[in-house]
Amino acid sequence: MIEFIPDAVRLSQIFSQATAPTFFLGAIAAFVSLMTSRLSAVIERIRVLNAITEDDQKRAHLRADVERLRRRAYLLNDGILASLRGGLCATLLLANIFVTEFVGFKYAYGAGLLFVVATFFLGVGLFRFAQEARIAVSAADEHL
Repeated sequence: MIEFIPDAVRLSQIFSQATAPTFFLGAIAAFVSLMTSRLSAVIERIRVLNAITEDDQKRAHLRADVERLRRRAYLLNDGILASLRGGLCATLLLANIFVTEFVGFKYAYGAGLLFVVATFFLGVGLFRFAQEARIAVSAADEHL
């Protein structure tokens, strides 16, 4: 018969199985936070450069950097979305573990696939972050 109310030992097993996906989800959240703060800084820099008037001959040349900044914003946004997809898969993995354990199934079907997909999306996010970091430093960032 299926037991819907697990005992303390079974609950302990469920929580121990959920530890790795939980840490994975926490790492994704920290990574998304990092990329979000960088995206915010890039967008603020674009706003500052767009505020430079054509009459300001001393700083007008800095506006040429807007395209590079837009590329950085695109890469960061793409990395954030990919990482969030990975976080969604990790969340589904956690739900899968809990539901299958509570219902009493012997195996969490699809758990391996969800972990691989979550890792893939995090990898895409890391790749986009690496691309952004590669073009991030420019002499134009030192002026304003």
